[in-house]
Formats: sequence, C-alpha cells, structure tokens
Amino acid sequence: MLIRRSATLAPSEITPRALFEQRRLFLKAGAATAAAALLPNLPARAGDRLAGVVKTPYDPGEPPTPLADVTRYNNFYEFGTGKEDPARNAGRLRTRPWSVTVEGHCERPGRYDLEDVLRWAPLEERIYRLRCVEAWSMVVPWVGLPLAAVLAHVQPTAQAKYVAFETLFDPEQMPGQNRSILDWPYREGLRMDEALHPLTLLAVGLYGEVLPNQNGAPLRLVVPWKYGFKSIKSIVRLRLVETVPETTWNRMQPDEYGFYANVNPAVDHPRWSQKRERRIGDLFKRDTLPFNGYAEQVAALYGGMDLKRYY
Repeated sequence: MLIRRSATLAPSEITPRALFEQRRLFLKAGAATAAAALLPNLPARAGDRLAGVVKTPYDPGEPPTPLADVTRYNNFYEFGTGKEDPARNAGRLRTRPWSVTVEGHCERPGRYDLEDVLRWAPLEERIYRLRCVEAWSMVVPWVGLPLAAVLAHVQPTAQAKYVAFETLFDPEQMPGQNRSILDWPYREGLRMDEALHPLTLLAVGLYGEVLPNQNGAPLRLVVPWKYGFKSIKSIVRLRLVETVPETTWNRMQPDEYGFYANVNPAVDHPRWSQKRERRIGDLFKRDTLPFNGYAEQVAALYGGMDLKRYY
C-alpha cells in the first residue's frame, strides 16, 4: 500500500445526516426481529448444522473454496502466526456462553447474550470472496446476520460516526496473546455507512455449519470488499464512536495498513504488489478486482475520496 498516514475526515464528509433519518431501516429490523425470535437455539459445537438459514443472492458466481482449505489455512494470530497454527491451537477456546458488550453513542447500550443477538434478524447464507493482504483469497459460503440489524436494535445516535470492534482477550484460551506480536486485544473499525451496508455480515457459520474456532467463532465480521484483516474474529465488544477508532494494524504499521483497507489493485503494499492474487487451490494468479469485485455495490460509499490517500 502507499506509504501515507490516513487523515481524519470531517464529520460532514463521513456520514450523511440522512443516514440517521432513515427510520424505515429500524422498523424493518424490528419486523425481522419478531420473525427471528421463532428460531430455535443455535447449536454451540463447530460442525453442527445451522437450522432455518435463508439463502440470499450475494454470490460472486465462482465455486466455493473447499471446506478443508478454509478451515486449515487461516490468519488468527491469537492462536499463532503460522497459517495452520489456528487449526491446531484454537480447540481450547470456549465459545459458550458468549456475550457482546455494546457501548457508546446508542440508545440501547448493554451486554447481550449471543443467542439474543442472533434473534435480531434471520440467519442468511451468503457466498463471498475474502481476500487477504498477502495476495491470497478464498470464496466462502458464510452464514450470519447483517451488522445493520444489530445496529438497528441498539439504535445509534447522530453522534455515532464509526463502529469499533474488539476481540476477546484471554491468553489462557488464546496462547498467541502471551506473545507481544500485536498490541492485544485485536481492534478494528468501520465507518457507519460501511457498517450499515447490506453486504456487511456478522458471521456465525460457514458451509451451513457452526463456525469453527479457527475461523473466528463464535462471532466474526465479514466485509467482502476489504482486505481480510478488517474482518475481526471472536468479537466481544462494539463501541459506537464519533471519531476514527484506533485499529490494531493501522496503529502498529500505519504505512502498510490503512484504516479503510479497501481492496485496490492500484495501491501496492510497500513490500509487494496487490495487482494479482492467488485463489487457494489455484495454480496461477488472477487479476485483483477493485473492491474485490464488489465495486458496483460499494464504490459509491467513497465518492470523491482519494483512495490512494485513504487506503
């Protein structure tokens, strides 16, 4: 990526006032909550089938990456820096009971049990590409609920311009946190309009099954037009904030990892090109697509922004 530090945008450039006046979003989410309340309790063990999943039309038109590859080849430094370390070391993570704390500029802050959160909208299966900054990618049928449904439930105020996320910090369960390779706990963030976009998903499963620990159980973010490090895993906290939140990689290496992290083949990482990528299982590389192939859906979010500066 370009060696530049991201500047803070003025609030008027970030979230239009109309975003907070769209009360229909909250009314629609309320109806979805009522319907989802009829769903049975989710199974807690990885590999168990998820019931009542609705299929949605988000599909890149490519065959999914084999499940064995998706669950064996991961970035999850809490369990080790090697790609196969998470699959070996994540078994000790206890994913039930689990709760998510919501704080900041919202009408309904609090600590919510995961089972309650997952009744705020029906679960959906969406096939998305996910691309890592190291120039490899995969296609995964994720199962989850739109982040917008969670935000509709907690009701952000007009002061909420960003959503900040935080991963569980528990070195006993996550042995990688005993090493100072990152500033724990892992933190990420989205601009509010990105968080409300219908493509943004809180995933609890993949391939119709409960999410394995090494893939971010029990709750992870999936933002398919951004590099993979934005899709924070094992989430325990959301904060609705007014200014750009501090994120782990942007704080540690701001010249390499920008806050936005939109997939952009025109902006190279300082140590390698981002123009081409290798799909896991493929022999040859392919061209990287702007916004990871989702430009039609999300490019308008960044109208007028210099995407080489705000990388």
